[in-house]
This record gives sequence, C-alpha cells and structure tokens, in this order.
Amino acid sequence: MLPLTPAFAATDDETETYPAEAIGEGSLSKGYGPSRWAEDWRRYRDPASRDDPLDRLKFLPLDGDGDIYLSLSGELRLRMNRTGNLNLRNAGDQRQDMIRVMGAADLHVGPHLRFYGELAHAGISGHNIGTPAGSMRNDLVVLQSFAEARGQLGNVDIGLRYGRQEFMDGSSLLTAQRDNNGIRYALNGVRAWARTGAVRIDAFDLKPTRLGTGGTGDDSVDHGQRFSGFTAGLRIPARALGGSRLYLDPFFWRLRSTSITRGDTSAREERRFTGARLWGEAGRWAIDWTVNHQSGRFDGRRIDAWQAFLAQSYKLQGLPLAPRVGFHADHADGGGSYTSGKLTAATTPHGNNVYFSYQLALTPTNLRTVAPNLSLAPLPGVRALLEYQFAWRPDTRDAVYRANRSAYAGTEQVGGHKIGESLRAQVVWSVTPRVSITGRYEHLDAGPVLTRAGFGNSDFFAAWLNLRF
Repeated sequence: MLPLTPAFAATDDETETYPAEAIGEGSLSKGYGPSRWAEDWRRYRDPASRDDPLDRLKFLPLDGDGDIYLSLSGELRLRMNRTGNLNLRNAGDQRQDMIRVMGAADLHVGPHLRFYGELAHAGISGHNIGTPAGSMRNDLVVLQSFAEARGQLGNVDIGLRYGRQEFMDGSSLLTAQRDNNGIRYALNGVRAWARTGAVRIDAFDLKPTRLGTGGTGDDSVDHGQRFSGFTAGLRIPARALGGSRLYLDPFFWRLRSTSITRGDTSAREERRFTGARLWGEAGRWAIDWTVNHQSGRFDGRRIDAWQAFLAQSYKLQGLPLAPRVGFHADHADGGGSYTSGKLTAATTPHGNNVYFSYQLALTPTNLRTVAPNLSLAPLPGVRALLEYQFAWRPDTRDAVYRANRSAYAGTEQVGGHKIGESLRAQVVWSVTPRVSITGRYEHLDAGPVLTRAGFGNSDFFAAWLNLRF
C-alpha cells in the first residue's frame, strides 16, 4: 500500500545530484532499501561507524585504500497466509506457510564499475495450495545479476546497467517488485540514465524472467514479452509551494506481448503507456498522483484506455499517536474484452495489486475505488493502518478481474456496478532496522456484481517475520 508517512531524505534545491529517493530505485529506511543494490554502505569504511559484526559484512575492502570493496546482504522471511472461501467461490479455506531466503553480493570496482548478484529460494506448504507457481516455490533462482557502469559528463551523472534486475521506476501501481511473492519480479535487459540536480531521464529495454520451480537452470528470459520506454523526472523547486518536496515524472512506455488473453481471445498485443506522476510532500500533505493513457493494438483492434491513481494523506500536527488521515481514489477503464470494436480495458506492466486487495482479489482493470484511511503510531517503531474501500466496475459489459488478470467467470454477463467493500488493517512493527513483524487482515464483502455471478465474501489474514542484514 502507499506509505502514509513518506520517507524523504533532507534535500536542497542546490544539490548537485538528483535526490536518491526519486531516481526510481525505491526509498531507503535507515540504510536498507527494497532492492538491496540501491543501498550505500560506504560509511562503514570507518571501523568506528560499525556497531556489530554484521556491519563489517556491509563493507569488505579488497584493496589497500578501499576503492574496491564487497558488500554482502541477506534476508530470511517466514510468512503465513490464511484465506477463507478461496477464490470467493466455495473452494474451501487455504493456508500458505512460506519461507524466503535471499543472499546477495555487491562488488564495487572503483567509483565507476560494479557487479551485483543475488540468489533466492522460496518454499511453500500448507493446506489447499494447489500447484504453486515458480514465484511461490523455487529451489534456487538467480534473481538478479547485472553489471553497472557510471560516470560524469560535465555536471551530468550518467550510467548503464545490463543484466537481470528489478525495475520499479514509476508508481508502484504500474511497476513493482511484487514483494508479496516468495520470488520477486525481475526483468532482463538494459537500463540507462542521465541525471543532474534538477532533472533526470531514464531509458530501458527489458524482458521478464520466466520462472521454473527447480534450480537455476530452469529460469529463463521470457522472449514473448518486451517492456521498454523512457521515464523523465523534474524536481519541483521547494520554494514553488513554500517548502514542498515534489517530483513530476512524465513517462512513455511500450509493452509488447506475443500472446495475451483478453476475454475469450488470445492474440498479440502492443500497448503504449503515456502519462505522468506527481508525488512527494507539500507541507503536511503527502500526495502520489498518476494518470496515464493507453493506446496500441490488440489482435488488430485499437486500444484506448485510461487509468488514474490519486492518493493523498494529511498529517494531524500536535496530536498523540502521530495520526495521518487520507484516502485514495482510483479509476481504470474496462470494456472491449468480450465485445468487438476498440479495446478500452486498462492494465499495468507489473503493478502492485496488494494496494487494492491483500488477498489479491482485484486489479486495476475495469475498476473504480474510493478508500478513506487512517494511520497511527501507537508505540515506538509501530505503525498501524486502517482502511475501508469501496469498489465498482465502470463498464457493466466487462468482467471483474483478479490480480493474476483472470476474470471472475460470469461477471461479464450480469448487471450492476458495485463489486463490493473491503475492511483492511495492517500493523508493522520495526523492531530494529534489521527485524520487522507485519500483520494484515482483510474482510471482503462481495457486492451485487460478484454475488449475482455466484461469488461470496472472504476473510484474509497474513503475518510474517522479516530478518535481514
């Protein structure tokens, strides 16, 4: 979900480099990031800065002056999911007991060259789990492996990364690493950038990884999909709104698939995303707004779809529990999947569907939501979020869709707009920077569209322990 307390580093309009939290690699929290290669542990070059033996692993010098060094990282996650009324249709309850183990090495050869590698294992057991996909059960996968070169051209920072890598440059609702899975989402190809203190431009050409379930030999490049494009960034001067920290990120992307299913048809699709994201802080407000138009062709038919994701929260100053109140309002076009003519159903390249449903019951295709929320800090290191979401479908001739893009069978044949309502709660306890405990609960109350097609309510609970260094 959108963090209601944004983690922005202190920046200044005169900074010579583009702020790290805005370059499309995720924000750091006490040095740790969602992608471990985004972390910078050079401060541990000084032994006096290290607090324990694990700090030593973050900076291992391989030459006399420390210009060549190795940084090691690891993660262990133990997680349990419990879902009632699986798939909303009398499929029984499901319990997933999951483990994820990850280890990575980041080799820096001077200031201009680095090599990064990351291995991951995912295991799953439980009740009524079916046949797990490679993202949930995987003996061993080379999750990421890339080489990176960077330097300066005048006052412009330039760089190029080639290999298998996570990509999340943009709204997480469009591009995310999908940390909910045992094995996160990674792609293969090239990403290049040029950045100054005020603007940036990133270009990429990537293909996703097709995961097997065995060892490293069965995970391959999926040549049936190709994701490419450009993302720019403009740092809005703080003085423009009296002390704001805002960024405007226009983008133009292209997603090509040799075979994708829309309704009852599987065919080639080329989809273009043209849009912009405005996000950051302005006073007590935190905003994250993204709008995009989708064009292209599916099976020779024209694509014409819109999406808008508008999230905002407000910090209530001077009150106990550090409350933030907010809401998100979202729209994703539907239509054309089961009819002829142009296709008006929107989609995402690889977005974060947990934002709409903890149990992955919804995705931003033919979806409209409004969700007021409240965030509190009841104890040091603890953040609690409570949200109530209303969901509708814009097009009554199109289906309601799950996170895996499959339709709820029959919903395209019944009338009505109301999908349902969801009560959601999340508590995150950051015990230390290396240890966190998370709990989630969701009750989905099925609305007329789902019940008319034979679907019902569901309750979902998840809890996990995350250890990392």
